[in-house]
Amino acid sequence: MTTPTPTDWPPLIAGQPALDLLNTLTLENGALVEHLGDDAAAAAWLSRATGAAQAPQPHLAERARELREAVRAAVESLKRAQPVDLAPLNALFARMHSHLVLRPSDAGFALHREAVGDPAWLALAPLGEAAAQLLAQTDFALVRQCEHAECVLWFHDTTKSHRRRWCSMALCGNRYKVSEFRKRRGG
Repeated sequence: MTTPTPTDWPPLIAGQPALDLLNTLTLENGALVEHLGDDAAAAAWLSRATGAAQAPQPHLAERARELREAVRAAVESLKRAQPVDLAPLNALFARMHSHLVLRPSDAGFALHREAVGDPAWLALAPLGEAAAQLLAQTDFALVRQCEHAECVLWFHDTTKSHRRRWCSMALCGNRYKVSEFRKRRGG
């Protein structure tokens, strides 16, 4: 497994945050690349994915990878029409404790969410909620893996025709078109 360099990779193209989490393990030049290799990388990716600044928390990368693999197991089971073992996911969700707290503000009171327990799990709570929504509310016929042979990215097809084949036309769709053009041209 190699280490990534660009800060905007992997792209957030899945159309669903839990699927974007799956896409943090990519296949590049035939090798798996881990984009959640350390707490700083996990915090940077989580900041991009949620749109809220996230400071590195101890064990954030480890917990994010654990959540990712539990979500991956559930998604792959559903795609193969096999029973899904919800116990691992529910155990992870149970670690994402928080509660609402009222604090004085200029307008009277303001609601704040306060963590209970491990801050890394709380940081991952939005992804845990997105995973739960993905599994409970999404038409899995529209959850797909990119059709390009050298790609492992997932996406939720929200196109009008529901015929999306590629993680991104700019990435794999273009690679496919170029390879087909070369086949036709004999080169």
